[in-house]
Amino acid sequence: MDEAVVWLTIFILSVFVGIEVISKVSSTLHTPLMSGANAIHGIILLGAVLVTGSTDNDVALVVGLVAIVLAAVNMVGGFVVTDRMLQMFVRKKPKPAPASTEGGNA
Repeated sequence: MDEAVVWLTIFILSVFVGIEVISKVSSTLHTPLMSGANAIHGIILLGAVLVTGSTDNDVALVVGLVAIVLAAVNMVGGFVVTDRMLQMFVRKKPKPAPASTEGGNA
């Protein structure tokens, strides 16, 4: 079998496994899961910078720069989404009762 077909098959199967695993996670655990994914994206970004910095090939340099940009956007977006999810757990302070403007003396 062609090597590209094997890699494509592995990729498609990993997508299905990923969807099944993520769909089974309870909603209370999505925030820690996102934080862990953000840490992994930071490692991927660091790896892309290291690999791109050590290449002499122009095509590899362009692909590496695209990978750096996409990894940075993915990581920042993950932090934004995680922050929004964490804001849902912040207790809201009760609003103070409005002061009465009427004179209570009769």
